[in-house]
Amino acid sequence: MSDESGAGDARPDAGEEPASAAVSRAWPRHGVSFGEALRTWAYVGLASFGGPAAQIAVMHRVVVDEKRWIGEQRFLHALNYCMLLPGPEAMQLATYIGWLMHRTRGALAAGLLFILPGFFAMMALSVLYATSNRVATQLIFYGIKAAVLAIVIQAVVRIGKRALPNRAMVTIAAASFVAIFFFKVPFPVIIAGAILLGLFGSARWPDVFKPGKGHGGGTHADHVPPLLPDDAVLPVSRSPIRALGVVGLWVAIWFAPVVVASWLFGPRSVHTEIGVFFSKAAMVTFGGAYAVLGYVAQHAPNVGWLMPGEMLDGLGMAETTPGPLILVLQFVGFMACFRRPPTEFHGALVELDPMSSGVFGATLATWVTFAPCFMWIFLGAPYMESLRHSRRIGAALSTVTAAVVGVVLSLAAWFAVHTVFMDPAPFVKLGAVSVPAPALGSFDLGAAMLAILALYLVFRLKWGMLSVILACAVSGAAVMCLRWAVGWSAG
Repeated sequence: MSDESGAGDARPDAGEEPASAAVSRAWPRHGVSFGEALRTWAYVGLASFGGPAAQIAVMHRVVVDEKRWIGEQRFLHALNYCMLLPGPEAMQLATYIGWLMHRTRGALAAGLLFILPGFFAMMALSVLYATSNRVATQLIFYGIKAAVLAIVIQAVVRIGKRALPNRAMVTIAAASFVAIFFFKVPFPVIIAGAILLGLFGSARWPDVFKPGKGHGGGTHADHVPPLLPDDAVLPVSRSPIRALGVVGLWVAIWFAPVVVASWLFGPRSVHTEIGVFFSKAAMVTFGGAYAVLGYVAQHAPNVGWLMPGEMLDGLGMAETTPGPLILVLQFVGFMACFRRPPTEFHGALVELDPMSSGVFGATLATWVTFAPCFMWIFLGAPYMESLRHSRRIGAALSTVTAAVVGVVLSLAAWFAVHTVFMDPAPFVKLGAVSVPAPALGSFDLGAAMLAILALYLVFRLKWGMLSVILACAVSGAAVMCLRWAVGWSAG
């Protein structure tokens, strides 16, 4: 069988044992061609609206429930690892699964196809935004926000059913929700606490804190086994030489565009600043886009990259386009470089017009944000696969999953408040507690009705995601047009 019909490539990856070692050391064959994988990842990338919760749910439905590429255990194990990494966990999960199926080229294809639809959509919206065509973006995306809310709620329900098998895990999820939603406990602190609790609990109460089994230990409800068995051993070297090679290669890939920008536009140009700043952000943004918002929002207005309120506009675009929410950084890069194009007067070797400067800045911000994500997967996935059958590690990661359910629920609640209320600051501080208290006059009846419609389509009629998004987009455009018509007639 050729590699096109499975993952058993005759050429080993760098650092892997040669194919002549033993039959058991061959990459497990699963019958999924690389062409089919490309089509599947393209669909996942186009359908990945709604932030990490909805995106992970889309991936689970496609690769676990429908296509049966991998089982529940392997999916949750990969998800737990990606939750521990800085950067967008959904994109890293796609990269991990792509690596499981087709090694290096599978990881690159899955990761890139997850990013590119959102990248092109955000670029187009950034151009519209910069040229003041904001009415068009409102018309397009007003209704999609309601669809995204329903999709996120559906994702919370799906993940919760699989990750909360007992009262202890439900309690952990509830505590996680309260900690992050009301007390703003940092995401890394919650994850670190969950890991310690899982390690301690597995030793003290092994029947409660145990590795998750999903649905029947990794088989689907209809008992169809996954194409890549849960007990398959992947023949990947975990030598220090391989690890150093991976780090060296990806650090070079990561920083090469920053060096080029510094040479073309000068070390003090906004492009170089963008590259360096977002490279730092890529190392500390545990928890995805919502975690990076505070980090970037404090810096961007102070250095003239954004005007007040534009960060939320960018987040709104990212929430209603496919791909990771962290693509909001692409918008920041575009606007910063659009406003400050390089000129010879400021020492640049190459001058750019504002639009070209913005496109270059957006691309650079995206590059330095996602390049390290590939490095984390290529570096850590082989080690995580070797730990899949460790009971204590499995228990710790299952506890992390339970905590993440609470975090995702907090995101759903946060998004619900911002969807149905137009109050730009709907939360108030009462001592150490942050509670939602939006101005009642900011209630958006149109958005609330659209959200009810989306929930009905998702939970009652069981419509597919793209159908729900299209229906809500059309309905939202109609609501906006009616609102403008009434306003004009009243005027």
